[in-house]
Amino acid sequence: MQFKYLTLAFIVSLASAGMSANVYAQDSNASYPPFELDDWYLGLPSDDDGNGKSDSISETELANGWTDPRYFYPSDDGGIVFKAPVKGAKTTNTTYTRTELREMLRRGNKKHKTSEPGKNNWVFSTAAKRYRKKAGGVDGELEATLAVNHVTTTGDKSQVGRVIIGQIHAKDNEPVRLYYRKLPHHTNGSLYFAHEINNPKSEFYTPLLGDRSNSADDPVDGIPLNEKFGYKIVALGDALQVDILRQGKVVARNRIDMSKSGYAHRDEYMYFKAGVYNQNKTGDDDDYVQATFYELVNRHESPK
Repeated sequence: MQFKYLTLAFIVSLASAGMSANVYAQDSNASYPPFELDDWYLGLPSDDDGNGKSDSISETELANGWTDPRYFYPSDDGGIVFKAPVKGAKTTNTTYTRTELREMLRRGNKKHKTSEPGKNNWVFSTAAKRYRKKAGGVDGELEATLAVNHVTTTGDKSQVGRVIIGQIHAKDNEPVRLYYRKLPHHTNGSLYFAHEINNPKSEFYTPLLGDRSNSADDPVDGIPLNEKFGYKIVALGDALQVDILRQGKVVARNRIDMSKSGYAHRDEYMYFKAGVYNQNKTGDDDDYVQATFYELVNRHESPK
């Protein structure tokens, strides 16, 4: 098997496709998908098989052109639409819905388990050498170009308008969760990220553009709905950096030191996530979050 390292990009560029509601399909267009999805897995806010769990789509199914006109489908302008309503099936250990890609470095090889230190996941370069050699990659960079199309406008004031658009997830916690938030009376949205710390578990938030407060002013430098922008998440050893880009230029950047965050432990492992993770469970059932991704690139150093 092969793994994806520094030069391999996941570029989202899709033609539009019309499908009836409440079905999923393999796209008959031979050019779909025109990018590699071999190392991504998709979690959905549906339970179509009635097993009491949210549905998931494997790397192989995605690479073979799987789409769903409810939650994951080609946009008219060459991207992939991710949509998650307030009401829907949820993955384990969360009370929020999501339509979100989960990095899978095993690329369909089920010999490697999904959730363990090993070839499906990656580690920080601060991990001991024996754990770096076992991993699917070392350190990581995630770049995305996207537009947030819709956020929730109903529900509790502490949750309205929030969506997570990118993450580094560890075994139990998240070294980074990148949020977009637009309040109903605002023109522009704010961006900020959370960093969770192990032992004891805690978290803190770091601003990028605007303010995450429920009573924040409309951010003059924020990003409105439907505007394309980019983000870059880079983890290099104990250093974590998040950039926000407009028209290819960095307009916001913040860094944190993870040396005391507890992620170099032997049992830890990392994986990227990208899409829409709805952060409102109090809104109207049919309220939703939606974003269109145009580019997504994940990179890692080779294990050594």
